[in-house]
Amino acid sequence: MNFLPRFQILLSTLAAFAALLTFSTASLAGIRDLSPEVIEANGVKLAMVEIGDPQGEPVLMIMGLGSSYRLWGEKLPQGLADAGYRVILFDNRDVGASQRMDHLGDPVLWWQLLKNNLGFGVNAVYSLSDMAEDAAALLDHLEIERAHVVGASMGGMIAQVLAVEQPQRVKSLVSIMSTSGAEHLPEPTPEAQKSLENATFTSEEELTAVNERGFYPQGVPRQILAVLDAGDRSAAIKAIRAPTLVIHGRDDGLLPLAHGEHTARLIPNARMEVIEGMAHNLPLEVVPQLVGHMVGHWQ
Repeated sequence: MNFLPRFQILLSTLAAFAALLTFSTASLAGIRDLSPEVIEANGVKLAMVEIGDPQGEPVLMIMGLGSSYRLWGEKLPQGLADAGYRVILFDNRDVGASQRMDHLGDPVLWWQLLKNNLGFGVNAVYSLSDMAEDAAALLDHLEIERAHVVGASMGGMIAQVLAVEQPQRVKSLVSIMSTSGAEHLPEPTPEAQKSLENATFTSEEELTAVNERGFYPQGVPRQILAVLDAGDRSAAIKAIRAPTLVIHGRDDGLLPLAHGEHTARLIPNARMEVIEGMAHNLPLEVVPQLVGHMVGHWQ
C-alpha cells in the first residue's frame, strides 16, 4: 500500500466518525444526560458510565478513533441493558471526558506516515496494548473478572488486542466494522475517500462544537500512530480463543467487507454477520439486528 492511499484511509476515518456524530446526536439523549464517573485506571483518568442490571453479566463497550462512548448512541447500549446485561461504556484515553494526552505532543503525522510507508517504525506515544490495558484496569476498578467485550472500528482492534494479551478477561468478543490490519486488504472506496472534505475543522469554534459532541480530533494523530504501530495483527488474532462474533456492514466503504471477513477467518470458530444497509456507521434501523446478534451470541 503506497503512502497516499494509507494517508487517505486514516483521514477518511476521521470523516466517517464525524458522520457518526449526526447519528448519535439524535439518539443518545439518555446516555448524554448521565454524569460520567472519572476513575484512575492504568495511570490514566477514564470517564465511564454504567446502565442496566448491576447484577447482570458485564458488557464492556469500546468506541473507535477519536470518539466518545456517546457515539454508541442510546438505543444499542439500552437494548443490551434491556436484555439484562450490565453495560459499561467509557471514553478511551485522549477522547471525550477522559484524560487528554496533549502533554505527549502533537506528532508530525505526514512524516510518521512516510516513515511507516518506507518500512521504518513510527514514534507512537502510546499503543493499542496500552489502550487495552486501560480497559482491563477499568474492569479491575469495577471488580469485574471477565466481561463480554464489544469494540467498534479502532475499538474493535483494542478489543482484539485485549482478547490476545489478556484472554482471561474476555468472556466473549464482538468485533464490529473492524480489521486485522493486514496490508493486502482493500483500500477505501472512492466514495469513502471523497468524505475527506468532511474531516476538516478549520476554526476553534468548529473544534469546540465537535468536542462537545464527543469527538476529539486533536487526539486522533496519536491514536493513528497507535494503530500504525500495531501493524498487521493477523498472526496474533489467530490466537484468540474467546467465542467471537464479527459484525460488518455490507456497504462499509471505509473498511470494506473483506476486512471483517478476514478477521472472522483468522479467529478460530468465529461467527460472521453481514448487516445489509450498514456502512461504517451504526444506523438506527439496524440497531435491533445488532442487539439480536449480540444477545444471541452471548446466550
